[in-house]
Amino acid sequence: MNKQKWIVLLLALAMIGGTAATLHRLKAGLKLGSPGIKAAPIPGSPRLAISLPDHVLHYAWTNIPTDPGALEGLPHDTSFAQRFYYAPDDALDQLQIMVVLMGTDRTSIHKPQFCLQGSGWDFDDHDSRPDTIRIQSPHPYDLPVTKMMMTRPDTLDGQVTTISGIYVYWFVADNHLLGRLQSVKGFWDSNVRLLTTG
Repeated sequence: MNKQKWIVLLLALAMIGGTAATLHRLKAGLKLGSPGIKAAPIPGSPRLAISLPDHVLHYAWTNIPTDPGALEGLPHDTSFAQRFYYAPDDALDQLQIMVVLMGTDRTSIHKPQFCLQGSGWDFDDHDSRPDTIRIQSPHPYDLPVTKMMMTRPDTLDGQVTTISGIYVYWFVADNHLLGRLQSVKGFWDSNVRLLTTG
């Protein structure tokens, strides 16, 4: 091997080593911020207990246990909470709240469309659109969300019918609200923030 090839090889090894050292330093200094929701530690678990509202309009409620497949398929420190709200006098008047809280592994955050399809809902991505919800408390602001129209077959009073639903989602991080999962600008901003703040 001639001198020029040795120099190129040594430069490549130096770049690889420098990159590995930088990534190791970033991982060692990485600290999760406070969650944008009410959550408390679970003794002996890397997961958090997530608080959901007890009073939502006229609805009664029941908790929904987390699917064991979700616990196995996502990182060990991903936290979940689901609650089903229903109107006692109308079987079709329902809503469900679900929270997925990322831990140190970002792979727990994904488009909700994957889970919706897995649970039998059908939707057209062209019907998904950005929207805002006006929040009044604790201070007024517009919450950016994505709204999707969905349908699925169901059996009601012994007859097969099609039920419709509206799915609304957003993402929360330290001082950030996103209505969609990482636009190119959001992806760039989050990585710059990671590199500059650790």
